[in-house]
Amino acid sequence: MDFTFNETQLMIRDMARKFAQEELAPTADERDEREEFPHEAVKKMGELGFMGMMVSEQWGGAGLDTIAYVLAMEEISKVDASAGVIMSVNNSLVCWGLETFGTDDQKDRYLRDLASGKKLGAFCLSEPEAGSDATNQRTTAVKDGDGYLLNGTKNWITNGANADVYLVIATTDRS
Repeated sequence: MDFTFNETQLMIRDMARKFAQEELAPTADERDEREEFPHEAVKKMGELGFMGMMVSEQWGGAGLDTIAYVLAMEEISKVDASAGVIMSVNNSLVCWGLETFGTDDQKDRYLRDLASGKKLGAFCLSEPEAGSDATNQRTTAVKDGDGYLLNGTKNWITNGANADVYLVIATTDRS
């Protein structure tokens, strides 16, 4: 098995490293101290294609492989862990969930903007009684016309206060 990175993977790694050093490093400690969300940095990550790295090009993503994604995550996270988590949630949880399980209409309405970084996604799984154990979630979704009525409590919602799109884990049938 060959573990050599290909040219694209190395280019992505180097681009992420440069971005992290030049854009994130100078303000990371100050933002952490002030507990500030890195709005401008997230916008720039979107412009560079870091917010939808594995989303297929059909839906506005970069269409990259997992190795390129992990290399970029590594470079971003070693300089600014908060920016890495923001990027990870948008890519791995929200974009992946929509691309894998969403309808074409949902992908067209939400995934394109999430993958380009024009919008930010939040992942709503954890609950006070169940933590992140998806099998013990109590939040329900009941069909209501063309949509669903959600009822439940979520906590620890990554990107929550700054997101535009929320992927909520809920059950439609407790059995």
